[in-house]
Amino acid sequence: MKIGIIGEGAIGRYVADSLQVRGLGPHAILTRSGGVGTTDGLSRVRSVADLSDDISLMVDCAGHAALAQHGPAILERGIDLVTVSLGALADTDLESALTDAARRGNAQLHLASGAIGALDALRAATVGGLEEVTYTGRKPPKGWKGSPAEDRLDLDTLTAAATHFDGTARDAATSYPKNANVAAAVALAGAGFDATQVRLIADPDVTANIHEIHATGAFGQFHFRIEGHALPDNPRSSALAAMSAVAAIERQLAPITT
Repeated sequence: MKIGIIGEGAIGRYVADSLQVRGLGPHAILTRSGGVGTTDGLSRVRSVADLSDDISLMVDCAGHAALAQHGPAILERGIDLVTVSLGALADTDLESALTDAARRGNAQLHLASGAIGALDALRAATVGGLEEVTYTGRKPPKGWKGSPAEDRLDLDTLTAAATHFDGTARDAATSYPKNANVAAAVALAGAGFDATQVRLIADPDVTANIHEIHATGAFGQFHFRIEGHALPDNPRSSALAAMSAVAAIERQLAPITT
């Protein structure tokens, strides 16, 4: 299997380094900046059309806009695609475009779990029916820089925890494209974008990114909490999200998967 990556940001660099350690590539980088060409078996290109025919898996590490720009063309070429940009699927037109392209290309879009766990339990619980699913995301103020939280809170002088969003997962994913992929992951695994409630909090008293899911249904109830670190070179990027992309690649290669 030859693997390519979309993007060379913090998550993209982590995935590329992890693939190199495992001897899995990467073999191609789809980039919007820097030079193009092939060096030491690594091809840098600007468009999906320029990807070599032997690329069988692409990994989207570049965000919602990149998934919208390149995702349908990748899938239509018959190349499987792993993405951490789950929030982009809150756009029903994009979801339809990706679904149609995957069918035409006989390919699959794989959703990496991102910065949250317990999605397997939540997915199973949907079989019996869910009554309520809530997701709460809590980060240090600097983790919300570059998001709409800056318009609602003074992140530089915040002295106590403050909620800057309270609504549906669809609205969260649409309004916070760089910060609410976890909310989208919870929605896609469980009750859906419109039935999943989300609260986003800036908290100067925490040093980690804290994610909590509470769900009730025919199965009973559960509460899941995870405290995750950001990648060292980007406080807005979860280390676990980057790791989940690598884990998704490994599942594609494994003879037995979970």
